[in-house]
Amino acid sequence: MLYLWLKALHIIAVISWMAALLYLPRLFVYHADAKAGSEASETFKTMERKLLTFIANPASIATWVFGLWLATEMGAWSQGWLHAKLTLVVLLTGYHHFCMATVKRFARDANARPARFYRMVNEIPAVIMVGIVILVVVKPF
Repeated sequence: MLYLWLKALHIIAVISWMAALLYLPRLFVYHADAKAGSEASETFKTMERKLLTFIANPASIATWVFGLWLATEMGAWSQGWLHAKLTLVVLLTGYHHFCMATVKRFARDANARPARFYRMVNEIPAVIMVGIVILVVVKPF
């Protein structure tokens, strides 16, 4: 029964984390086009900070905690698919840290990147997610 609860909590955390990682760069797209100091820019700063602080950060921590606990309960540490999945989760965590740094840059009105850049990097978490789901469901190795 513990396994099922861990699995459910892990999935809930992953969905929350992915929602934040897919939405945050979308905010960056609009924020990059807003004039520094404008009302719109200040609104985006608040939205970005709250999304990161109240959803993305706690969800990433919960994803890691429940995921590692789940891997232990499953006895999956020697399975290749888990190693590959963890590699992708580390990359996703790196992307999360990129988003955190970007929120801080926007908060200081120091963004130097165009909206087009954020449109492109917005696809990164989706691509990583596809790889993770395939590894977890198919377990190719």
